[in-house]
Amino acid sequence: MREFVAARRGELLADLSEWVRIPSVSADPERSSDVQASAEWWAARLREAGFPTVEIWPTAGAPAVFAEWPSDDADAPTVVVYGHHDVQPVDPVELWESAPFEPFVRQGPHGEEIVGRGVIDDKGQVLYHVYGLAAHLATTGRTSPAVSLKLLVEGEEENGSPHFRQLLLDRRDRLGCDVVVVSDTGIFDRATPSVVVSMRGMVRARIDLTGPDGDLHSGQFGGAVPNPATVIARIVARLHDADGRVQLPGFYDKVVELTPQQRELVERLPFDEAAWLQTAQSRATYGEKGQTTLERIGARPTAEVNGIWGGYTGPGGKTIVPSEAHAHLSFRLVADQDPGDVGAQLEAFLGALRADGTIPDGIGLALTVDRPGVRPCSTPMDHPALGAVVRSMQKAFDTDEILFTREGGSGPEADLEELLGPVLFMGVLLPDDRIHAPNEKADVELLLKGAEAVAHLWADLGSTAV
Repeated sequence: MREFVAARRGELLADLSEWVRIPSVSADPERSSDVQASAEWWAARLREAGFPTVEIWPTAGAPAVFAEWPSDDADAPTVVVYGHHDVQPVDPVELWESAPFEPFVRQGPHGEEIVGRGVIDDKGQVLYHVYGLAAHLATTGRTSPAVSLKLLVEGEEENGSPHFRQLLLDRRDRLGCDVVVVSDTGIFDRATPSVVVSMRGMVRARIDLTGPDGDLHSGQFGGAVPNPATVIARIVARLHDADGRVQLPGFYDKVVELTPQQRELVERLPFDEAAWLQTAQSRATYGEKGQTTLERIGARPTAEVNGIWGGYTGPGGKTIVPSEAHAHLSFRLVADQDPGDVGAQLEAFLGALRADGTIPDGIGLALTVDRPGVRPCSTPMDHPALGAVVRSMQKAFDTDEILFTREGGSGPEADLEELLGPVLFMGVLLPDDRIHAPNEKADVELLLKGAEAVAHLWADLGSTAV
């Protein structure tokens, strides 16, 4: 399998470069035709790969691509592979080494890297499934996969998957399966192959404050009327206590604490905090007291201020009392938190601040919560298919030990879990691959490892009772 995949290195890079040249930014309405073109490119590539059924599924937003290749084995398990073909915006474009949608291969410190928007998140990790399937068929002599294989690659993940749940509901009769495999995650580091076993949920919110009907002269009115910019600063300062705990009433009520065994799995990871800080481009760690850094970013809920603004922000100074101020917030959630609870918790939090005078009379407040939000998702540690993923990664990475990680990010995996079945994660993204940032890259050798692991996985799952 390794030789088969390695022999197609150039072909994989050529395919990936061609696909990445399509700027499928789902968050930009002006790129909707590019997202459509990306779906069409992927559909054509799947037909070329031999899938007997390939369809582009429209949604109220961007299209998804569905493909199916039934196994000739009547008792073969059915697997849905999930990924996405849309990509993040490229701003700030001036920080890219080259044009974001003109991928190029360079020599990195550990081998070849391909640079461009979407090379790893998620086009590269979707594409290696084609090569893994080809290796599986070629090396086993099969004319169909050892599992009944379905691919569902959506076009709105980077925009919050607003229509994905409805797509799953509408197409549920076509998506029946035993397990779901997600290739939109990564490994702990280059020397530590690992498997993700959970992803956090997320809720976004916005607070808008209004004060005077217009900006006021700070000399004539400052100190005598409420200032929205001052109040928004006080609100976000109250989000956490001195120990870094989120102060929304009831926020931790449903949080499932890590068991001693789960904490031990986290502690086994060879975490180098100094190296991690370099990747984070930060000079210090910070967060909830009593939790390690790894626990904070994978196993604990958080509240973050994503942006805060109001009044004059231009050059020089403008001595005013601004008429309005705003803040964007996001909350990452863990099992068994419900994103539907966060709106009421925020309202109670803000109500308490109104009652104690932090939000004074004369300040108008509007709260917007993005609903329904994203729920957390986890893989049952005793699921037999997880063993198949681990064994496949062991073979691809030539190791007896595969560790387990908890992904700090969020996606639509909880909907997949609820509506289709247990979710497994198989990805090869690295922490320093700069996803969502300028100069996104993918380690070419790891893309090949991903294809090889997929090839092993279909053979293993075909003989595993799931």
